[in-house]
Amino acid sequence: MSEAPPVDGDKPIGPRSRKGVQTRARLVDAAKAVFERSGFLDARISDIAEEAGLSHGSFYHYFESKDEIFLEVAEAQEDRLSSHSIIDSGLLDPSSGATVRERLRASNHRYLSDYRDEARIMGVIEQVSRYNDQVRSVRFARQQSYNRHTQDSVRRLQAQGLADPELDPDIAAQALSAMVTRFAEMWLVQHLLECDFDEGVEQLTALCMNALQLKDRPSDKAPRPTDA
Repeated sequence: MSEAPPVDGDKPIGPRSRKGVQTRARLVDAAKAVFERSGFLDARISDIAEEAGLSHGSFYHYFESKDEIFLEVAEAQEDRLSSHSIIDSGLLDPSSGATVRERLRASNHRYLSDYRDEARIMGVIEQVSRYNDQVRSVRFARQQSYNRHTQDSVRRLQAQGLADPELDPDIAAQALSAMVTRFAEMWLVQHLLECDFDEGVEQLTALCMNALQLKDRPSDKAPRPTDA
């Protein structure tokens, strides 16, 4: 049974000062630790408050429920992971002389490293999103935002002559995102695959390269002329 908030008719007012912001952040960090340790269903608000070094009642100054703080934890994780994945701004960085494959590998490595570091909480989020509509909606919104960025990247790669021009950017973005996120979950959360980390990154990079038929040259430079 859920722990009920104090009956005083007041809703959380949220932080209004630097100290309040810091306290709220402590609660979110504490909640993440408790959810990792106990899972969502067995986690208690009193455990979160204790982890944060606060009283039980202090929790309700910032959050109405365990569900609300879990949503914030899930949002933070989605934001962190969506900054690195199949295609990000680094792949199209004109200041880099790295090849497309090198940039894509670096992007995949960052994403999978972050996912591995956060595997415990991602396992809880994956589980809760299967039955909690709010968590699922939050994840969907974050993923759609990332997918729009990926679609734009695919279009730019096509315009530069680096990706298969016949691909639909929308379908390609959705399919590649689904492949990478599901692969990360099966490998790093469910442990259904055993392989060296660098080998996993290499294989995922090869799959992405093949799927988009990416040409392995610096994305900001034209092809070099063939030697006579």
